Amino acid sequence: MSEITVNTALTIAGSDSGGGAGIQADLKTFSSLGVFCKTIIASITSQNSFGVQSTHDLPVDVIEQQFRAISEDKKCQAVKTGMLGNEETVCMVAKLIKKSRLKNVVVDPVVISSSGKRLLTRGGVEALKKHLLPLASLVTPNIKEAELLSGVKIKSESDRKKAARVILKTGVRAVLITGGHLKGDPDDLLLDSIGVQVFSSERLSKADMHGTGCVFSAAITARLAKGTPLREAIGDAKKYIGQAIVGGVASGNGTLCVEPFATMYRESEKQQCLCDLEEAMEIFTKERIGNLVPEVQTNIGLGLSNAKKHEDVLAIPGRVIKNGEDIFTGARPQFGGSRHVANIVLTVMQHEPDMRAVMNIKYTDALLRICKKLKYKIASFDRSKEPKKVRVREGSSLEWGTEKAITSFGSVPDIIYDLGGIRKEEMIRVIAEDMESLVKKILDIHRLYKKEG
Repeated sequence: MSEITVNTALTIAGSDSGGGAGIQADLKTFSSLGVFCKTIIASITSQNSFGVQSTHDLPVDVIEQQFRAISEDKKCQAVKTGMLGNEETVCMVAKLIKKSRLKNVVVDPVVISSSGKRLLTRGGVEALKKHLLPLASLVTPNIKEAELLSGVKIKSESDRKKAARVILKTGVRAVLITGGHLKGDPDDLLLDSIGVQVFSSERLSKADMHGTGCVFSAAITARLAKGTPLREAIGDAKKYIGQAIVGGVASGNGTLCVEPFATMYRESEKQQCLCDLEEAMEIFTKERIGNLVPEVQTNIGLGLSNAKKHEDVLAIPGRVIKNGEDIFTGARPQFGGSRHVANIVLTVMQHEPDMRAVMNIKYTDALLRICKKLKYKIASFDRSKEPKKVRVREGSSLEWGTEKAITSFGSVPDIIYDLGGIRKEEMIRVIAEDMESLVKKILDIHRLYKKEG
């Protein structure tokens, strides 16, 4: 069997029994980015999604034994430190890193948990500045941690720069003050030998999520282990943590956790959505549902869970075309394939995140009667009441109409219809939880429509 060479990185941190941060988060992050993770546990915490209940710092000789075992093996390309607990541990870790001449050292200065529990003693903070930061390539404090490391009260952008300059004087080669605790967008500020760079992004969650700092710094470490330059590594990690936030999970009844495997899960979900929609089209083609297709033709959309933008909605570019009772398409389904159908799906999902599938069919009085006979929940909107500013903005009409119908009805219905307007064909939109449910609704309508002639 041939050997597979992998990049390896070491994390020295606390164990999070709740699984959302610490060693557990680092393991998942390194693995998802193709880096083999080695671990040294410095502290054991008893915590869950509500917060940290207790901590138990391991004796320094136990930490040293773990380090010796790892250092006697193949050298890691990068190392990250997280929760270290106390001054004695910080000094031992610094001594071992220096002795082993480890490169690409990223320090996540975990001082206080998100639930308010102290995770590093005051002596430990001073030891971090004096002994560990001079060995580090990067330190990644949040606003509160940057204040503790610098002594600067941060209330503005200039305060962040001032704090970063103070921290840089400890000997660390770069300082990245993360912006998750800022009001507004969570922009991260980097100061290194080149100067200042701000890494911008929009806020993706209104709630504070558990594990963001650990996963972000671990993602930077993983990129450094692969040989990526620091600024590029930070940019990559910024995108990665955004995806982990969007894919956040409720692992318990308290705070949500970021999900390091969110990107992998997303790709898997995309493939499943593609299979589901193509299977639906095969069924519709076989059933010959052309008699349901309006004159402007039709489309079908399926949103990813937590879909936020057009690129998160799968649809058919160029629409589904009818030829008598037969239907055909000119292209495979694509994410972002139709802004019009995406607008409907995204608007629906703002009200009911689990309602992710939509297809439009033609409107006739007979088809509306069939929908009522099938006991579908039905809502409508009046295009004549569409505001002018909506009418002149391309693609916003369906968004407005869907919102209007749902708001008036009080919940997401099975059917939303309108009677058309100037240069607008009347239409029925069928809404469902998933593609399987949507197919069933469309086929029930189709078969009853054919039966009633």
